[in-house]
Amino acid sequence: MGNILIRIVISSLAVLLTAWLLPGIDVDDYITAILVAIVLALLNGFVKPVLIILTIPFTVFTLGLFLLVINAAMVMLAHRFVSGFHVDGFWWALLFSIVLSVVTSIMEGLGGSKAKHSREIDN
Repeated sequence: MGNILIRIVISSLAVLLTAWLLPGIDVDDYITAILVAIVLALLNGFVKPVLIILTIPFTVFTLGLFLLVINAAMVMLAHRFVSGFHVDGFWWALLFSIVLSVVTSIMEGLGGSKAKHSREIDN
């Protein structure tokens, strides 16, 4: 349970940072960022796998680039579900999904390296 909460906090901080970096994205407050993180997690867990299976021919034909379109669609769906989260269009959603994944990876990597370092000190 603690791991899920940590991932939601990291994701919501990444949503805030990404929205701050991109002028086409607006997040009203931290509570909205938490809701965006939760909704994106649910969409990526339940809707995205179905879309991936249904679009396998497009994904193969585009050598995987169609997955970026699916990611942007997940952001646009989150925009529809969460009030206070505004996306100015498809291209901003696409850029948001790319930057969000990079920022989240960096933040998780920084957190993971500290946890690994503290375990090494304890031993």
